[in-house]
Amino acid sequence: MADNARAKKLADLIREVVAEKLQRGIKDPRLGTHVTITDTRVTGDLREATVFYTVYGDDEDRASAAAGLESAKGILRSAVGRAAGTKFTPTLSFVADALPENARTIEDLLDKARASDAKVREASSGATYAGEADPYRKPEDEDEEGTTAE
Repeated sequence: MADNARAKKLADLIREVVAEKLQRGIKDPRLGTHVTITDTRVTGDLREATVFYTVYGDDEDRASAAAGLESAKGILRSAVGRAAGTKFTPTLSFVADALPENARTIEDLLDKARASDAKVREASSGATYAGEADPYRKPEDEDEEGTTAE
């Protein structure tokens, strides 16, 4: 087992090498400039690496980018092997990052909350209290009514 610091360094190296190779070394039109490597995780034994990516575009662009990454996996792994200089180059698996979808869901929920708050604010703008402004009895009120405070 390798220590976590070594796995973290290797993960950072893999992220940089894969991003650089995607930007400059691979001529696949499916990958283009709309693929972004967001994170990389390496197992403790340094045998497997998971590369998280996002794709700018619609579902068709995401599917074509996934196919392009799958076909370029060997080239990317050999580039990682050359850069890492380790005895065993980790196998790469590409996973679409769910971060953009989660952020979009959170933004939709926040928009609904803002709209609900605006409706409540609008409904309460002309509202008045149901009773007096201060509905609580005070000791001096009891004195005026004829009861004595003890």
